[in-house]
Amino acid sequence: MGFFSFLCIRKSKITEAIRKGAVIIDVRPAFAFDQHGRIPDSINIPVDRIAINIERIRSMNRPIVLCCEYGIDCNKAALMLKEKGIKDVYSGGNWRSVFRKI
Repeated sequence: MGFFSFLCIRKSKITEAIRKGAVIIDVRPAFAFDQHGRIPDSINIPVDRIAINIERIRSMNRPIVLCCEYGIDCNKAALMLKEKGIKDVYSGGNWRSVFRKI
């Protein structure tokens, strides 16, 4: 399987999670979320606040799709959540690309 095949699989998993009612969490700083655009109905939990919101996120009982500006912070947040036992987590990358999937 080539690199681009992996991207298609990842994209389809994110799209499927969104169809299943995933919570979209934007991990950008609050000012970026408020002033630079956002996905409707997404929630903002900055990446540096993910650790203290683990139980809140766990209680959502839905798939989680994370997004940010460049894909780096949502990868970090996804790793933190998975390390805490939250399994149905997807790093969506740039928030604009996630927005195009909804």
